[in-house]
Amino acid sequence: MGEEKEVISHVISSPPFEVEVPQTLHQTGQDSWFQVGLVLTTTVNCAYALGYAGTIMVPLGWIGGVTGMVLSTIISLYASTLMAKIHQYGEKRHIRYRDLAGFMYGYRAYVIVWGLQYANLFLINIGFIILGGQALKAFYVLFREDHEMKLPYFIIIAGLACVLFAVSVPHLSALGVWMAVSTFLSIVYFTIAFALCFKDGINAPPRDYSIPGSSSSKAFTTIGAAASLVFVYNTGMIPEIQATVRAPVVDNMLKALYFQFTIGVVPVHAVTYMGYWAYGSKSSSYLLYNVSGPVWLRGLANIAAFFQSIITLHIFASPTYEYLDTKYRISGSVLAFRNLSFRTVVRGGYLAITIFLSALLPFLGDFMSFTGAISTIPLTFILPNHMYIVAMRKQISSLQKSWHWFNILFFSCIAVAALVASVRLIAMDSKTYHAFADL
Repeated sequence: MGEEKEVISHVISSPPFEVEVPQTLHQTGQDSWFQVGLVLTTTVNCAYALGYAGTIMVPLGWIGGVTGMVLSTIISLYASTLMAKIHQYGEKRHIRYRDLAGFMYGYRAYVIVWGLQYANLFLINIGFIILGGQALKAFYVLFREDHEMKLPYFIIIAGLACVLFAVSVPHLSALGVWMAVSTFLSIVYFTIAFALCFKDGINAPPRDYSIPGSSSSKAFTTIGAAASLVFVYNTGMIPEIQATVRAPVVDNMLKALYFQFTIGVVPVHAVTYMGYWAYGSKSSSYLLYNVSGPVWLRGLANIAAFFQSIITLHIFASPTYEYLDTKYRISGSVLAFRNLSFRTVVRGGYLAITIFLSALLPFLGDFMSFTGAISTIPLTFILPNHMYIVAMRKQISSLQKSWHWFNILFFSCIAVAALVASVRLIAMDSKTYHAFADL
């Protein structure tokens, strides 16, 4: 009977709307700001960062790339703090993005934000499994040149490792010591990549830093790179992460965000600029493909990137796990047979679909650009500004409202431009790649 009380839905109302919001069965309000800061920093310094020299700096060049990275850091911090400050809007804790949207705008917004966020997180999870597979393949080819093992096989192995981790770690707050492990793994591959890039750069002839492509293609790749900047620092799930921090929730979340956007962003900036300096326009979308040096050192970096991808995927999958656990009332002992079997079957099934799509379409990064245009930019920049206007309408001046409306219109234009560029990229790459490709 007590368990039922924990999951009974309550109704939050913001006239004239009413939205039912289920109580979560995951742990909330228990983590220190430092642990939350490590979670946020893990999402920034994930192995995706090993690709920014190729995906951001190459299409934008030195001036555009560095300016874009710095501006994205500042703007992302600003947008994230807006979300953090309205976490308790209406004197309620809104532990999910969709709950806050539903409270402010009603049921339709609740459903739309839910769909956009989960589609975005699902594609990000696909990207992490592909990334884990690429890291494993890069490790394999250091020692074998027979090419018998193809990328889809490594993607399956990476996916199975993610299933084991998902079964073992019940919720976001349970990551605990894994945050320290993730930080250590990030330090390993960043340090190795930075050192080897520096060595290669010192010994290499002059590099070509010109932006490749024709005038028309440069315009689209520039827009695509600008959209990619959105992914560098943002999760699209600030309310879900803030739900884990202990009171005072706004002050502690702000501390976590300041940690993320100061100390936390140093590694990603450093390795991105060093990689582009060392290889110029030949920088790849996975920097460890470029580096030369001792085989064991490159192997260690790839294995560290593989394991770190597993931990980071769990962060982005946690809203889905929370929904499923709450819906089916999975609570109590982590090791209880019912809970273990549920996580094995349900989370395993979710990840099985993710693994299949990752192996089927390993160029899904193109589709992530598409999703970024229709969901990540709105969730990260457009909605936070409008929500802040709604929540603080009595406290902010007309000038401040005008500033937020400018942000809304500006990022709406960016989203439309990124959508056009991503559709073009998908159309072009679909002619080149095939299902289950060995990239």
